[in-house]
Amino acid sequence: MRAILQRVSHAKVLADGVTVGEIGYGWLVLLGVRHGDAEAEAAKLADKVVRLRMFNDGGGKFNRSALDINADVLVVSQFPLYADISRGRRLCFVSPADPAIAEGLVGRFAELVAGYGLRVQTGQFGAHMEVILNNDGPVTVSLEVEP
Repeated sequence: MRAILQRVSHAKVLADGVTVGEIGYGWLVLLGVRHGDAEAEAAKLADKVVRLRMFNDGGGKFNRSALDINADVLVVSQFPLYADISRGRRLCFVSPADPAIAEGLVGRFAELVAGYGLRVQTGQFGAHMEVILNNDGPVTVSLEVEP
């Protein structure tokens, strides 16, 4: 599983022009699921996301986690995170998980993050979405866990 985290002051996701998820201060998580990923990877990645110390303390240093500040989390499925572009200029989608499996794992990841007590919103799996965000910092981090 691979995630791109963007620390945001506000983010929302629209599907067909309708807001389906919206958060205040916290993480926007663009989440990719590949063949072989399972609940174990979702659990490992959820733990990393909530415990990663990338939020400022009173002194302006990255010493606080999403748990420490009770951050919001917006999870948006992003299958192109596993697209292969090594052989040209067109994306090859052999690595992303089957959509039925990916949808379940994206949902499970969101449930696991919510299980830590954080407020979680999601996009709409499989829909064409528009993500609107105010990147704070900007702070963007890439995380991955292996099966």
